[in-house]
Amino acid sequence: MPQVLILLGSKSDVEIGRKAKAILERFKVPSEMKVASAHRTPERVKTLVTSSDADVFIAVAGLSAALPGVIASFTTRPVIGVPVSGNVNLDSILSIVQMPPGIPVASVGLDRGDNAALLAVSILSIGNTELKGELDAYRREMAEKVEKDSQELN
Repeated sequence: MPQVLILLGSKSDVEIGRKAKAILERFKVPSEMKVASAHRTPERVKTLVTSSDADVFIAVAGLSAALPGVIASFTTRPVIGVPVSGNVNLDSILSIVQMPPGIPVASVGLDRGDNAALLAVSILSIGNTELKGELDAYRREMAEKVEKDSQELN
């Protein structure tokens, strides 16, 4: 059973989905990745969401980026939207962040599947002290890398 279900609006979003999957694998969080379009296969989206036992959904979508909002309309579990960069980046960003009252979707930066996965891990760590410890260690590693990078400049 995946704890995180990653839905891609199209196969062309797979590299962004892989960024998320890699982070989730690092934290040993079971995940699954599928393609489902809010516009072309809305019934598939509904079926995937309503039949899933996932605790968190990550939705990767570009252009009009309706996928995260559509997912959120079928569940009360957390949905994290990842806008995909393209010719007009604001379209996907605004489609995700400008949700109507009552149907929230979290959003990360353009193409940031990695940050979406880290947010999912953060959400899952609320009730999991082991996962919280691993996330704390990850943050320490990032800080140590910055310190090392700074020292290497001198």
